[in-house]
Amino acid sequence: MTDQPSDEAAAVRGCPVMHGGGDLTRLYGPDAAIDPQGIYARLRKEYGAVAPVLLEGDVRAWLVLGYRESRRVLDNPLQFSRDSRIWRDWQEGGVEETSPLIQMLGWRPDCVSQDGEPHRRLRRAVTDNLDILAGRGIRRHVTHFANKQIDAFAGKGSADLVGEYAEYLPMLVLTRLFGLPAAEGRRLAESCAQVIKGGADALEHNERIMQILGELAERKRVEPGPDFTTGLLGHDAGLDEEEILSHLRLVLITAHTTTSNLLARVLELIFTDTTRLAGLVSGQLNVSGVVEEAMWNSPPLAVLPGRFATADLELGGTQIKEGDLLVLGLAAGNVDPEIRPDAGVSVHGNQSHLAFSGGPHECPARNMGQAIIEIAVDVLLHRLPGARLSVPRGELTSTASTWEARLDTLPVEFAAQS
Repeated sequence: MTDQPSDEAAAVRGCPVMHGGGDLTRLYGPDAAIDPQGIYARLRKEYGAVAPVLLEGDVRAWLVLGYRESRRVLDNPLQFSRDSRIWRDWQEGGVEETSPLIQMLGWRPDCVSQDGEPHRRLRRAVTDNLDILAGRGIRRHVTHFANKQIDAFAGKGSADLVGEYAEYLPMLVLTRLFGLPAAEGRRLAESCAQVIKGGADALEHNERIMQILGELAERKRVEPGPDFTTGLLGHDAGLDEEEILSHLRLVLITAHTTTSNLLARVLELIFTDTTRLAGLVSGQLNVSGVVEEAMWNSPPLAVLPGRFATADLELGGTQIKEGDLLVLGLAAGNVDPEIRPDAGVSVHGNQSHLAFSGGPHECPARNMGQAIIEIAVDVLLHRLPGARLSVPRGELTSTASTWEARLDTLPVEFAAQS
């Protein structure tokens, strides 16, 4: 049976908690970094499917914890818009332009920030070009860079598969798909991670990304090629300069950070379960099933920013006011006891998780990201036969920010290769 919120909690589930203060839970800081799932469970018990929280800078928001409630938000852009220009705290000056939250929530001329026809026009430019790239040898690019990454540590007989493999591989592939020099990959990966993480340096790292992408767009106008950047420049949707740069930024940051995080989680599942590892090596299991499991239990974005209420309404028994910010707990929704009473039961074949969000704004690069992960795992297992986890499973740790929880390290050992 699902825990019901207390009478006291029920009394504050309307707007007084959001608009009159109160001792709210912070989704950032040292405590939130250690046990985000524990925080989600406590909030669910206290408030139910929707809980009041504070984001970085003590900015108020509603955290949607319920699976059905998240689906309702994702599927109804007329009630829950992605356009942050209607965000009341922003309109009233409660959020500064230099806030790290702006990198994730602020309005930009991209498809994520808009709804309706403007959204469809811009999204079509992205999806058309991603579809073209998907047919242009992603396997070749992933295999090339995966082998280069492995070459760097194969002779040692040990490696951290997060820091030496998963953390940078997706960005190296994206540099090739964007038409960027591979040498930019490490700098861009570090900056993308900092933008997602937030903190005082997020704005500086975002500016670095925009500078690199601006120079890329200028170069591709003169020297077009078979890449995502050239495709955006020439698409019949007629994107202007700001729209082009915003979409380069959007795809680069989201595709890299989510794919690198998910790749690390898939590798964690493989190397912490010898039966699963043996099944993959023998061919009795396939990688796609492991990816599916990771998307249910460790989605690459734990919390999805953000939606804004277009009118006063009710969600999960909670009164939401026009202009309120909602953030969607994808990790919490995936283990909602209302739809998944036993989180330990296999989810094989069930793709109804929230990992790729949903509705009109569902991740357009899901197939490309999954392809990168599956190829990266295949190459790794082929190159490092006999690789095994080199520390007890219980010693593996993760660190969370507001939006994601990332595996810190995944140390393995194997026979050194000459």
